[in-house]
Amino acid sequence: MSDISIESTLQEERLFSPPAAFSQAAQIKSLAEYESIYARAQANPEQFWAELAQSELHWFKKWDKVLDWQPPFAKWFTGGKINISYNCLDRHLTTWRKNKAALIWEGEPGDSRTLTYAQLHREVCQMANALKQMGVAKGDLVGIYMPMIPEAAIAMLACARIGAVHTVVFGGFSADALRDRLANGQAKAVITADGGWRKDAIVPLKIQVDKALENNACPTVESVLVVQRTKQDIEMLAGRDIWWHEIQPTVSADCPAEEMDAEDMLFVLYTSGSTGKPKGVVHTTGGYNLYSHITTKWIFDLNDTDVYWCTADVGWITGHSYIVYGPLSNGATAIMYEGVARPSNPGCMWDIIEKYGVTIFYTAPTAIRVFMKMGEELPNARNLSSLRLLGTVGEPINPEAWMWYHRVIGKEKCPIVDTWWQTETGGIMITALPGAISTKPGSATRPFPGIIAEIVDLDGEPLPANSGGYLAVKHPWPGMMRTVYGDDERFRKTYWEHIPPKDGKYMYFAGDGARQDADGYFWVMGRIDDVLNVSGHRLGTMEVESALVSHPSVAEAAVVGKPDEIKGEEIVAFVTLNSNYAGDDNLIKELKKHVGNEIGAIARPGEIRFTDALPKTRSGKIMRRLLRDLAAGKEVSGDTSTLEDRSVLDKLRGND
Repeated sequence: MSDISIESTLQEERLFSPPAAFSQAAQIKSLAEYESIYARAQANPEQFWAELAQSELHWFKKWDKVLDWQPPFAKWFTGGKINISYNCLDRHLTTWRKNKAALIWEGEPGDSRTLTYAQLHREVCQMANALKQMGVAKGDLVGIYMPMIPEAAIAMLACARIGAVHTVVFGGFSADALRDRLANGQAKAVITADGGWRKDAIVPLKIQVDKALENNACPTVESVLVVQRTKQDIEMLAGRDIWWHEIQPTVSADCPAEEMDAEDMLFVLYTSGSTGKPKGVVHTTGGYNLYSHITTKWIFDLNDTDVYWCTADVGWITGHSYIVYGPLSNGATAIMYEGVARPSNPGCMWDIIEKYGVTIFYTAPTAIRVFMKMGEELPNARNLSSLRLLGTVGEPINPEAWMWYHRVIGKEKCPIVDTWWQTETGGIMITALPGAISTKPGSATRPFPGIIAEIVDLDGEPLPANSGGYLAVKHPWPGMMRTVYGDDERFRKTYWEHIPPKDGKYMYFAGDGARQDADGYFWVMGRIDDVLNVSGHRLGTMEVESALVSHPSVAEAAVVGKPDEIKGEEIVAFVTLNSNYAGDDNLIKELKKHVGNEIGAIARPGEIRFTDALPKTRSGKIMRRLLRDLAAGKEVSGDTSTLEDRSVLDKLRGND
C-alpha cells in the first residue's frame, strides 16, 4: 500500500432518489440534465461562468476578460464593474419583491422583526452614509463584531455598498482574538453592539471591543459604531464611540452603490491556524457574488415562495454566503435567529420552523447530533410539514445522523444536500443538486458544475475508485479565495504547492482526505491532520466515528491518534453518551467490539474516554487537534480562540 493512501472501510449502500414531484418542479430536474450542464462547464469553464454572470447578475460595465489565471493567482471578470449590495437589494426594488420579506429575524428572548427588501435597502443606505460620516472610504477595512441581529447583515451590506472591506469577527471571540484580527487588517472602524443574547445570558460585546483597543493596540481604529441591543450599561468614549440609534435619524437614506471593480476586495475572513496565527482569507467582489448566488439558487432549489433558514452565524463563511449574500442576491426570504437550542428552550429550532413555515433548513451535523440526543419528542411535537429540503454543512455527517435527520425532521420526504466546502472556496463545491442526484448517507455526492475535483496522491496522480487519497481541485472557479491577507507566500505554499505543480499546472489542495466511489460520489473522510496511521494502515477519523455513533448508546464521538511505539498510533475515542446510558467498563468493551465488527480489528479503539461534551469551535466543528494533545498527555498548544466553551477543555484535562 502506498504510504499516502487512506484506507476507506465505511460501506454505505443505501441510496435515496429525489421524490418525483420534487424533481418535476426543481431547477435542475434530472441526473441527465446535471451531467449535461457539468460536461458543458468542464469543456469550457470560462464560457460557462461568463454566461451565468451575464444572466444572473447586474453589471454596471461588462468585463473585458473572464479569467486571468497566473497560477496560483486568479482574477475573474477583470474590468467589469459591479456592486454586491446593489445585486442583493437595489435590483429587487423595481420588481414585486420590493415589499417581499428579505430578512425575518427572531431574537433569543422572543422579540422579532421583519425587513422587506425596501426597508432593508433603506437601513443599509443609512448605515453606509453613517460610515462615510465616520470617515470610512472605499478600500478601508471595517471590523464587524456583532450578535445575530439584522444590523449584522446591514453592516456587511453597508460596507460593500461604499466599497469598504469588511472583516466579521464572531461575537463569541475573546478581546485578544478580536484585537489580532483588527490589527492584522489595519481596521479603520468597528461596528459592534452593547451585547447579544446566547443561551439565556447576555454576551458582552462593546466591553470586549474596548479591551481589544486598549493601549493603542489597534492604532488605525478611529471610530466605533454601537448598536443598542441588550441595554446594559457600557462606557462610550467621547470622540470615538457613536450610538447607531442616535446617528441613524440624522443621515440620508440615499446612498448610490459604488461601482466596484470585479476584483476589488469584498471581505477578509479569518480562519484559525494550528500555529496560533489566524489566516485572513481574501474574497473579491464579482466572482464571489456570482458563486454564492448560483450555488444558493441551484443547490437549495430556491423559489420565490421559499422561507429559507441557514442556522450559521454571520461570523463564519456559511453566514456570509448562505445567510446574507447568496439568498439576498436571489431575492429570497431568509431567517436569522439570535439563539441556539438550550436547556431553557430545547425545541426552539422546531418552534421557528413551525412559526414561519420554513421550507429549507440548513444546519451542521454537530447540531443534528445534539437534536438526536434531545430526543424525537421535541420535533415530533411541532408541525414541520412546511419543510421540503434539508441541508448539512461544516463537517462530514455520520450516516446514522443523516438517517435520523431524514426520518425525524424530513419525514422521509425531504432530499438532503450534504455540502462540502471551505472558507477558502467561498461557496459549496461538492453536493447533491436535490432534484437531480440520488443521495447516499454520509456522501457529499458530486461536484457542482464548473468544479473539477479529483482524488489524488501527493504527486498529483489520480487514484482509482474507492482508493483513499487527497481531495484536490484542478481548475480555478469564481468563488475561490484570492490570497492570504498580506501573505501571498503563505497562500501559495498552503494551498497550491502542497501537491507540486507539473508543467505549470497547479492543483488546489483542500487539506481533506477523501475517496470517490464507483458511482463518482465523493466521501470526505476528515482533515489530513486527522488521519490515523495504525500499524501502517491510514484510517479516516470520520469512519471510526461513524461506527461508534451507529451504536445506540453513542450520541457523538471524536477519534484521534495517540503515539504508540508498536503501532505508530493508537486510536483514542472521546465519546458522549445518550442520556439513558452510563459509561462503564462493560460499555467500553461493547463499543470496542462494535467498531471491530463494523470496520475491522485494525480500527478498534485502544482507549475510550466518556465525556459530557466535546471541545468545539463556535461554528460546531470538533477541535480534534486539542483532543490529540490531551490523548498524548501533552499541554494543549496552538490557537484556541475559536473554542466555544473552555470549561469542556478543563473537564477533559481533569480526566487525563
